[in-house]
Amino acid sequence: QVQLVDSGGDLVQPGGSLRLSCVASGNDFSRYVMSWHRQAPGKERSLVASIGNIDSIELTNSADSVKGRFSISRDVAKKTVYLHMNIRKPEDTAVYYCKARKGVLEAWGQGTQVIVSS
Repeated sequence: QVQLVDSGGDLVQPGGSLRLSCVASGNDFSRYVMSWHRQAPGKERSLVASIGNIDSIELTNSADSVKGRFSISRDVAKKTVYLHMNIRKPEDTAVYYCKARKGVLEAWGQGTQVIVSS
């Protein structure tokens, strides 16, 4: 079973950038669909971006609210998935969670807090 550790959250100003990291333990990291989700205060957790491998091609997807600002990438050798964030909006304030999924197996990171404030 994969285990995930999220990190990189911080206080950031609008216009700043941030990179979140999610380090996985266990095997078959490249076969997991990895994703980042976020949960703002008083709101439900929602998908931010995902990355999956189909026929050795990495495919990514992102929510409309972050398209053009956030991107997801994976370093298989380091068993790490990243969320690269160009912060523009206070609405990006949330706890960000990494998730791994393979078939019926899934695991979540503990979350990392991002606060956007000027």
